[in-house]
Amino acid sequence: MITVVVLSERLDAVLPAAALPALRSAKAVYAGEGVPLEFWSSLGVDGPAPAVVEDGAVVITTEASAYPDARVITTPEPMGAALLDAAAVMHRLRSPGGCPWDAEQDHLSLRQYLLEETFELLEAIEDGDRAAMREELGDVLLQVLFHARVAAEDPADPFDIDAVASELVAKLVGRHPHVFEGNDPAVHDATSQAHRWEELKQVEKQRESSVDGVALGQPAVALASKLVQRTKRAGFPVDLLPEGDDTGTTLFAVTALAKLAGEDPETELRQVCRRFAANVREAEAKARAEGVDSLAAEDWRRFWPS
Repeated sequence: MITVVVLSERLDAVLPAAALPALRSAKAVYAGEGVPLEFWSSLGVDGPAPAVVEDGAVVITTEASAYPDARVITTPEPMGAALLDAAAVMHRLRSPGGCPWDAEQDHLSLRQYLLEETFELLEAIEDGDRAAMREELGDVLLQVLFHARVAAEDPADPFDIDAVASELVAKLVGRHPHVFEGNDPAVHDATSQAHRWEELKQVEKQRESSVDGVALGQPAVALASKLVQRTKRAGFPVDLLPEGDDTGTTLFAVTALAKLAGEDPETELRQVCRRFAANVREAEAKARAEGVDSLAAEDWRRFWPS
């Protein structure tokens, strides 16, 4: 049998490990379609593939269709290879000859889509819908690629997706010294790592306050929760939390107590909202089934799920 080894176009002359036994025992090794001459020596190629390849030979190529009956060994793409394709597609859409709508967008016009896609991803996670999660993660990734492509055109302070990724890598490596530097005595479990992360972030960003960097534009329950989390880490005493009987202070107090108890009040409230919305729909559906289109208070009570 002929063995065909399909190289990755991204990895040049890198052979898959699974092909090595066949190469070692091959009667001959030939270069097929797409393999440049300069790689022949490193790949151990004896010469170009003849019209008829004998059994026991190996053909190294980038296209296996010419050998339909051969045993095919493919080269796994490097992790993240498809991200290169996604960035290339975004570049094409934004470039001259691409999509007119994409070309007109800027950071401000794209804000609403980032929020929408993020909330749709949250809904997919809450529903446990794996297919929707995969799709919505892609839509969030699109927003990152889109903003980075727009940023690359800024005349005063341009940056691109590689700058975004490089900064992320530096941040992740710098905040995980116990992983990338071999040891960090301050980290011994997930809780201590969370504290260490905040300490390193504080030093890195030279923040003067424990609440610096908290996005004040986020939803109020999430904002209150984050403020309590940050101040708790800074040793803030519970008795100094806001007090009062007004609605805002009461909501803050409930959020703070939940967060201090180790709960996520934003998630808890969202779950209650989703259950309430589902019950509303069920009651309305029952009413419609009985020909009731306009519900009075007693109708709501009659059709409300038990």
